[in-house]
Amino acid sequence: MEFLYPFLRSCKFRCVHVDEWVAPECLASTMFVLVEMVDTVRIPPWNFHRQLNEAVSEELNKKLANKVVYNVGLCICLYDITKLEDSYIFPGDGASHTKVHFRYVVFHPFLDEILIGKIKYCSQEGVYVTMGFFDDILIPPESLQQPAKFDEAEQVWLWEYETDEGAHDLYMDQGEEIRFRVTDEVFVDTSPTGPAAAASDTAAQPGQSTAPPKEDSGEKKEAPYTLIGTICEPGLGLLSWWNS
Repeated sequence: MEFLYPFLRSCKFRCVHVDEWVAPECLASTMFVLVEMVDTVRIPPWNFHRQLNEAVSEELNKKLANKVVYNVGLCICLYDITKLEDSYIFPGDGASHTKVHFRYVVFHPFLDEILIGKIKYCSQEGVYVTMGFFDDILIPPESLQQPAKFDEAEQVWLWEYETDEGAHDLYMDQGEEIRFRVTDEVFVDTSPTGPAAAASDTAAQPGQSTAPPKEDSGEKKEAPYTLIGTICEPGLGLLSWWNS
């Protein structure tokens, strides 16, 4: 995500507070927010020769960068460290443990914000859009410019644009730049859970498979953070529609 850094330096952030990973509801003035967080960072002994700030920064980015924090957003990179409390070494563990107060850059657009991305692909579910660093954006069929139709052969959505000369099919091809408005966001808690309870306490017999059923092992993974968008308004949709 190095290509984001020059852009982030020019951004203005609104700061929100997250205490021990509990996020409040918040709005921001850009698609990136600056989130105040508190965490205890473990520094292994082989990193004791480094500056504490440097070692802590590396551990925080390892833990958070490119990960979704529930009800907060997609973590991008560490912005700064605001406070380092005392470090402790506990019996049986040679590492140091430091409570750290810091600010992190998070991707979390506010509702009704206008964004520009690129079409990743189309399906019957709608148009999937990517920002380059974030792919879980869906524009459902009812939120496309109407009347819209899905071309099964080409696997693309098209807008049947009416003019005085008749209807023109405007295709939403993969890779095209698209302007959309954020209408909703969906967070899904994907934290690991324990193994499912056994159907019975009976031990497996010799030669009996203990593998999970096929439908369980092939279960589709849910995205932890999804944005829902719309282009069903004047000026929204493919940039080429309005530039020509």
